[in-house]
Amino acid sequence: MIALWWVLLGCAAPAQVAVPVVDLHRRPAVPATNAPALAPLLLDAKTNAITTTNAWVAKRDALRREWTVILGEFPKQKPPLRIQVLDTEDFPEMTRQHVKYQVEDGVFTDGYLLQPRGRQGRRPGVVVFHQTVKTHAQQAAGVDASNPEMAIGVHLVKRGYVVLAPRCFIFDDGTNYLGNVTLMQKRHPSWTGMARMTWDAVRAADFLDAQPGVDKSRLGCIGHSLGAKEVLYAAAFDERYKAAVFSEGGIGLRYSNWDAPWYLGPQIRASGFEREHHELIALIAPRAFLLLAGESADGDRSWPFVESALPVFALTGDTKNVGWLNHRAGHRYPPNAQDVAGEFLDRILKP
Repeated sequence: MIALWWVLLGCAAPAQVAVPVVDLHRRPAVPATNAPALAPLLLDAKTNAITTTNAWVAKRDALRREWTVILGEFPKQKPPLRIQVLDTEDFPEMTRQHVKYQVEDGVFTDGYLLQPRGRQGRRPGVVVFHQTVKTHAQQAAGVDASNPEMAIGVHLVKRGYVVLAPRCFIFDDGTNYLGNVTLMQKRHPSWTGMARMTWDAVRAADFLDAQPGVDKSRLGCIGHSLGAKEVLYAAAFDERYKAAVFSEGGIGLRYSNWDAPWYLGPQIRASGFEREHHELIALIAPRAFLLLAGESADGDRSWPFVESALPVFALTGDTKNVGWLNHRAGHRYPPNAQDVAGEFLDRILKP
């Protein structure tokens, strides 16, 4: 295992290199013609312009209720986490623990807790949601070291964060994606798969909250592909997430398989369905949201989702808290995107 750690870290700590300033509001040189038309966010139910934060709060609360109906209602009570440590590994710069904890009564998930070594005081915490890969959270935590780009938890431990990398429920043992959705819906007939993922994100924040070395006022989340989808809903529905990084998740409802039963299901293709994900970006305001595109799941056609949310961030906080980068490297999390994401999280989560 130590050998895998050094594969990810290299033989010596790299010299600190200044990251070039990137314009996170830079529009595509040529506007995309295949982006959806997005409804204005700062209009109330009577199409009057929203110009005050109180009016926006009313609109925001209405949007959250409408999206909750789409997802399914969340539980009113949280059971104890009942955290168990299954394994502990020590490395030169971190400790990695395989952990198990309760998300609902009698329902457990597992993941990896990564903590920097040799650092004092409470540190910011980040939940890293993994992509669709058979090694699930093991990749984000560096247990599977076959793709160092995607060892996002290791990247962030090196920056001084405490990291939780949970396993997505569709990767539970014993069946397949659809089978796990079917088992979940026996308990919650009204839930979409995305409801369970969002609830798991709430419980992941609870887990970090419970760690004595974590500053619970400085929590963030980041994910790629499947994990990016979880990030969007996690940040929209849990205000403890102060910063969110969405990498190549396909922000538009028609950009990827959002209609799959483990996400939102076929309801989003029904006639008269009018919601779109710029509304969830707006629900995150004034907290921070960064979209990373690679011209695969996301690309120039994703810029309008960020642009449409800018007026909400201007009204409620700071437009610097929302932005994007199109690295044009495909469905990846390449080094330049890693640098931009790390600097973005640092700006929000580090004092």
